[in-house]
Amino acid sequence: MKTLDSKVLVVGAGLAGSDAAWYLANKGVKVVLAEVKKQKLGPAQKIDTFAELVCTNSLKSLNPDSGHGLLKHEMKALGSLILETGHEHAVPAGDALAVDREKFSAAVSKKLEEHGNIEIINEEIVDPIKFAQKHGADHIIVASGPLTTEPLSQWITDNIGGDDFYFYDAIAPVVDADSLDFSKMYFKDRHKPYDESDGEADYLNIPLEKEAYQKFIKELIEAEKVPAQNFEEEKFFEACLPIDLMAERGEDTPRFGPMKPIGLEKEDGSRPYACIQLRKENLLGSAYNLVGFQTRLKYPDQVRVLRTLPGFEEASFIHLGSVHRNSFLNAKKLLNFDLSSREFPKLHFAGQMTGVEGYTESATMGLYVACQIWRKINGKESFRFPVETGIGALVNYIMTVSKPTPSNINFGLLPTVELTKEERRKRKERKKIKKAKASARAREVFETIMEEIH
Repeated sequence: MKTLDSKVLVVGAGLAGSDAAWYLANKGVKVVLAEVKKQKLGPAQKIDTFAELVCTNSLKSLNPDSGHGLLKHEMKALGSLILETGHEHAVPAGDALAVDREKFSAAVSKKLEEHGNIEIINEEIVDPIKFAQKHGADHIIVASGPLTTEPLSQWITDNIGGDDFYFYDAIAPVVDADSLDFSKMYFKDRHKPYDESDGEADYLNIPLEKEAYQKFIKELIEAEKVPAQNFEEEKFFEACLPIDLMAERGEDTPRFGPMKPIGLEKEDGSRPYACIQLRKENLLGSAYNLVGFQTRLKYPDQVRVLRTLPGFEEASFIHLGSVHRNSFLNAKKLLNFDLSSREFPKLHFAGQMTGVEGYTESATMGLYVACQIWRKINGKESFRFPVETGIGALVNYIMTVSKPTPSNINFGLLPTVELTKEERRKRKERKKIKKAKASARAREVFETIMEEIH
């Protein structure tokens, strides 16, 4: 493999940093990958290997006509390490890509550690510019993510981002399968009919009737919560709200969110009033996470409240849910379209700290920035991905939104598609048709720019 003279410092070996380092190293660029986890773990981290999936083990939908399916198509075209390794360590999750967290993380670490163009330094970075100078790096990617350490957060605040550099996120609990009473639950994937020939479904469901649901919601509201740090305002990402906060917004809010029973009819055809889904954490099915059950509840109350659920009476938790402070920049104000700093042009940011939300979105931003740096190394100008593509739509969003609010990929970020008169008449199918057309257009546009990207 050809090796170039240029060297790039990547700070953080999360999803974005891992994909960025892999992309550049495979192009022959020397990469210094700095990660602090071997020295100390962050408040929400559990393992010291790279690309740890902290909140859930799902990389979302594989459906080609979904936003996440579209991003995965573009990630694959760019040689994503995260996507490749995710498929290698997938666990059953319907049409979603979910992984065995520990095996996935270990595999990503091994691949990066064994790459001849990557030097891994297990050290906390306080000043990325000085560190880059020390190691002879020409360009910098800060991809330290929402769990950025306090010294680096302070450097970013002082030199780049000002004092509006955070929002709160929450993690769902994971339960030991051996501690559950399966007789009070049932296996079923949403909207799929029972068919014994298909084998066991990917999701385990806890049905709740009205009285039990109302009692559970009351317990969530009254339970003791973890307060915000240092009197900060709790600014949560709307698509990932704690279940207890949903309950506080209204009794029926969880029932129209993660606890919706639609498509989860029991074997006798009856539908529960509400339903909680559990997804396997690994192929063995020895652990399950509670889907959409991020929570702020303090540990003692969390255990007490969850044990009121059918089948959870003796539940033993591998880890409990928690809240943590996440950090992200006002990209529109502080960054250029290639996600380089306006103050320090050779300093780039990638991943969730740029203002995107989600695993695939974060990894994609790592690939996007790596592409831009690769072009610069080759004497080319930065390249704007068309807004019709998934990557282009995400970058356009964070660079144009009036008030910084993290966003997942969704078709609302892409330009609208025109429907024919015949398609407009199909009211029930209209939304599905729009997604399919937007997805097809995005793939076509992406193919036309692949040569120019590289």
